[in-house]
Parts: sequence; C-alpha cells; structure tokens
Amino acid sequence: MEENEPPGPPGHEGPPPPFPEGDEPMDDRSRLAGARRFSEGAGRLIARGGVSAFLGARRFTRSGGAGESGLSRLLELHAFNTAGDAAVAVSLAGTLFFTVPTEQASGQVALFLVLTMLPFAVVAPLIGPFLDRFRRGRRWAIGTTLAVRAFCCWVLAGAVVDESASFYLAALGVLISSKAYGVTRATAVPRLLPAEFTLVKANSRISLTGTAAAAISAPLAVGAAAIGAPWALRYAAVLFVIGTILAILLPERVDSSAGEERVDIAGRRHGVTVSRDVVNALRSNAGLRLLTGFLTIFMAFTLREPPDSMGWGGNATVLMAFVIGAAGVGNALGIVIGSWARSRRPERVVLAVLVLDVVVLVVAAAFFKWPIAALLGLTVGLCQSLGKLSLDALIQRDVAEEVRTSMFARSETLLQLSWVIGGLLGIGLFTVDVSAPIGMVVTAVILLAWLTFVLARAINPPPTPNPAR
Repeated sequence: MEENEPPGPPGHEGPPPPFPEGDEPMDDRSRLAGARRFSEGAGRLIARGGVSAFLGARRFTRSGGAGESGLSRLLELHAFNTAGDAAVAVSLAGTLFFTVPTEQASGQVALFLVLTMLPFAVVAPLIGPFLDRFRRGRRWAIGTTLAVRAFCCWVLAGAVVDESASFYLAALGVLISSKAYGVTRATAVPRLLPAEFTLVKANSRISLTGTAAAAISAPLAVGAAAIGAPWALRYAAVLFVIGTILAILLPERVDSSAGEERVDIAGRRHGVTVSRDVVNALRSNAGLRLLTGFLTIFMAFTLREPPDSMGWGGNATVLMAFVIGAAGVGNALGIVIGSWARSRRPERVVLAVLVLDVVVLVVAAAFFKWPIAALLGLTVGLCQSLGKLSLDALIQRDVAEEVRTSMFARSETLLQLSWVIGGLLGIGLFTVDVSAPIGMVVTAVILLAWLTFVLARAINPPPTPNPAR
C-alpha cells in the first residue's frame, strides 16, 4: 500500500494477491478436472459396452454348434449385408423421397421403379436357373452379389446428386444383386446347419441377426447422410466389400452339391411332385409379400402428408416412424414365435396369417385412422415373418433332401418377385391419385381373390398327375 493511500476497513487490507502465473481459480480447475474425469469414464463405459456387445454377438452367432458348422460365418456375412442394405435405403430415401415435394417425389419414385423394378420383374424368374450354374461355387456367387453392390454403391455416390442415367443403372444393379443375394444365401443355409438345428431355427437366427445389424447401421447411415447422401452410399460400399471377403471365407462345404437335384418352382422333379402343403405355403407367402411391397411404397407416400381423416395432428415423420416401428415389432414377434409355430401345424399357420393379413387390411380400408395404420403395420410384419418361417418348416419337413436346396432357392425368387409386383401396384395406385382407403380397398379385393384361390386349392386340391402316363 502506498504511503498516501488510506488504509481499508479492518479485515480488508487491500485486493487479494493475484494467483501465481499459470494457475487458475479453483472452481475452473475443478470443472476442467470433472469434465476430464467424465469424458474418461464415458469413454471407458462405451469401450466396455462395445466389447461386451461384440462378445455377446459372437456368443450368439456361435452358440448351438453354429461356430463348428460354419453357420456363424454366414450370420456375420448376413449382418454386413443387411447393414449395407439399410444404408442404401437411407440414402435413396433421402434423395428420392424426403428432399422434394410429394408430387415431384412420386414422379421420381415412379421413374425409379419403372427403370429398376420392371427389368427385375423380367429378370427375377431367371435368377434361380442362372445361379444353378454356380452350384459348385456358391461362395463366389454370394460374394459376387455383394461385390456388385459395392461397385454400384460407389457409382451411385457419384451420380446421386444429379441423378443421371448412371444413377438408375447403378440402382438397378443394387436391386438385382440384392435379390440374387437372397437366393444364393438360401442355397447355402442347408449346407451349414448344425446337427441340432432345423431350417426354421437357422433362418430365425439369420433374421434376428439381420434385424439387429440394420438397427445399428441405420443411425450410422443417417449420420453419414447428414454430411451428404454420397457418404451414406460410400459407407454402404465399405460394408459390402467386407461382406464380399466374408463370403469367400465361408466353409468349402457351401460349394458342395453332392446328392442334390434340381426342381422347378412348382416343386416337380422328374415327374415327382412335392407336398400340396408346400405349394399352398408358397402361394400364401406370395400374397403376404405382395401386400408388404404394396404397403412399403403406397403407405410411405400417404404418411408423408397424412390425410385429416387419420386423426393425426402431430409431425408426419413421427407417424411414419411409429408405423414402421410397429411393422418392425411385428416382424420381431414373428421371428420369436416362429420356432413355436413350426411344431404347431405350419400348413395351417401359413394359411391363417394370410387370412389375418387380408382381414386387417379390410378393416384399415374401412376405418383409416392412425392407430389402425399402426395395427396394420404390426400385423403385416408379424404375418410375413410367421408365413416365411412356416414355409421354411414345410420345406424342411416335406421336401426331399436332394431337392431341398433348389426348392428353397426357387421359393426365394418367387417371394422377391411378389414384393416387386406389390411395389408396382402401390406406386401405380398413388400415381393415379386415389385416396389411401380406396387404394387399400383395391388391394384388399385383389388379395381376397387370391385368398379364395389359395383356400379353394387347399380344401379341394387338384388330382395329382400320374407320372407314368
């Protein structure tokens, strides 16, 4: 204190001494230390959670003898496949659907479907016979379907901005190779079954693995798409490259065709016909997939701008997420119930789910409110899952081992083609500007006619031809 400055009051002899140079107030230092401890703890927690999730997934894929049989490798491969498909769906949805007005979006999606799904509708029946030529090279056939998608996704990433002709050609390549993957993977499953597994149990585990992988990959793809749509496609390309490597590393027994024979889509083999239950199951699943394809396209546009009659006053995106989430819950429930259903007369289950699908569709057409739309999504997801697993159970039970793999591949081709037809129906009805209830009534009439045909053939099957004549 200077000599002329008056002294301060007692206890306040002047300003507090400054902190030594380089020091900070204790409260700032405490906050920084607390933030550092929190970040380190969060990092350790995330790392431990990631390791636990990875180890849990490994235990799941390898349990029940799947590790020894090689099924675990197919599960890992399928996880990367569905993760990549989810990323492609996120990118294309953001490009074709959510970023433009509804009228323009419908035109773009219509063009997309015409240039991609129509050629596939012609190609799909030829996929199964063509892939029969790779019966001793299934690993390379599966890997090729993934490698083609990796290349096409990289091309799409460069063409997605201006949507040039290469955009549609690459999208067609992604679609065809994705459907071909389903067929080729189906032919590999019977060769990798553990001793205690049925075909239904194996496919249930494959479906669960794919659902989990898609659920993890979709948010990552959304984050990549936030940077730019090409980045989601590049992310998908990387996933497909990894899947290609995993496909080549599948066990060699996948390529074995010892004791197998070919069978046509009706199940005939040298004049021998498979059980009528399998044929009925194929017909029922075709109807289920047609409805799924229709709702995927038609309801996506309808829920983008929900009509006032639905009674939804909130955000349209939330409603769409709610309905899609209900469908996902139904699909998961179907997978869980599927193991039980296989021992409970699957030939009846597969007919019952088609009846249930049609009934709920009629109800939704008559009372088109948002809770009914969610119920429809739940029902369609449940019925498609149960129908497919029941079909698998019937193929496992009734189809001779030497033709089972070929029959399974043909069934996958039929189901993929049915979805394409349903998608084309959905875009066609939306393009002519019919209301959602009317569109569902039209689809319900088509499915009612199909259901009548399926039930009539199930109750009064035609006489089996005598191959000797």
